[in-house]
Amino acid sequence: MEHDQLSTTFAALADPTRRAILERLAGGDATVGELAEPFAMSLPAISKHLSVLERAGLVAKDRDGQRRNCRITATPLKSATSWLEEYRRHWEANLDNLDAYLNTLQQQRLQQPRTPQPRTQGTARPTTIPGLDPGTHEEKQS
Repeated sequence: MEHDQLSTTFAALADPTRRAILERLAGGDATVGELAEPFAMSLPAISKHLSVLERAGLVAKDRDGQRRNCRITATPLKSATSWLEEYRRHWEANLDNLDAYLNTLQQQRLQQPRTPQPRTQGTARPTTIPGLDPGTHEEKQS
């Protein structure tokens, strides 16, 4: 798929209203009026969304007398899915390799004998804060 077409497809899919229109059309053809029903927007606003979808090649309009039926066209979606699938496979393979590497490190760590560390006993030293008298924790008088 050409990069510009891919960009146009993803730009059209970026809007939730346009995605909802496509979901509706996935169930079958519909008129502009039928597509506008579930939305709280005017017919001209829906028509603008449909124009964006048409320019992206995601929707086609057919005139049947007075009715303008809209239908989904799958080619741009298939191309976008194919493009995404390439990256999914790439990252899935890389993440599988990382997972295998981390599992190997963990197994090696579990197989190493643990040597006990000697415990040190002592008294805790008081914390000194610069600028404060250690005995009173008040500001030092200069």
